[in-house]
Amino acid sequence: MRYKRILLKLSGESLMGSKNFGIDPERIGTYAQEIKEVAEAGVEVAIVIGGGNIFRGIQAAEGGKIDRVQGDYMGMLATMINSMALQSALESIGVQTRLQSAIQMEQICEPFIRRKAVRHLEKGRVVIFGAGTGNPYFTTDTAATLRAIEIEADVILKGTRVDGIYTADPEKDPNAKRYDTISFSEVYEKNLNVMDMTAFTLCNDNKLPIIVFDMNKQGNLQRLLNGEHLGTLVKF
Repeated sequence: MRYKRILLKLSGESLMGSKNFGIDPERIGTYAQEIKEVAEAGVEVAIVIGGGNIFRGIQAAEGGKIDRVQGDYMGMLATMINSMALQSALESIGVQTRLQSAIQMEQICEPFIRRKAVRHLEKGRVVIFGAGTGNPYFTTDTAATLRAIEIEADVILKGTRVDGIYTADPEKDPNAKRYDTISFSEVYEKNLNVMDMTAFTLCNDNKLPIIVFDMNKQGNLQRLLNGEHLGTLVKF
């Protein structure tokens, strides 16, 4: 396999599938099967999922009725719902998992402890990190980057509904061109939207590569880890 230990970042919206809200059982089942295949091939898999299919703190705060800090904590709880759903989907097909939260919820998961997370990965368990960083004003992109650095992942794989990074939004601009590879400095210069700037800067400072790829095309995750060039690699 191309990488030994990965951090897979999934958006909450991706779990909606064809729905307008919530979790599509078919989509989460497909993701679980894809993750199972790479885990069985020997890749150590850690996962961070967003919560945008359920609640977005920053959007709620823009309405003026919900305090930004309160909204962000509500968003963290939304990521826990998604994390629990993915954990259940994985365990239903025989994948051993551990869910760790940045906010203590001892009835349903472990607290995030770096050494325990690494030990779980070494034992072949899929580790899901929920509740973001546990702090308001930080996105799940930042949480994914932070956890990837802490567990010494080889790469962040950002699974999206598009097949890489483009010169413009490919869903709005039919003339947008996809990059096969791009440097961190080029992303800064061209002001491309890959991750939020805090997360992106953390990756750059810690020499952690990012691959943006289409997670919704069946088999893409395994093909990517088998060495096939898919999506866009952000490199140094």
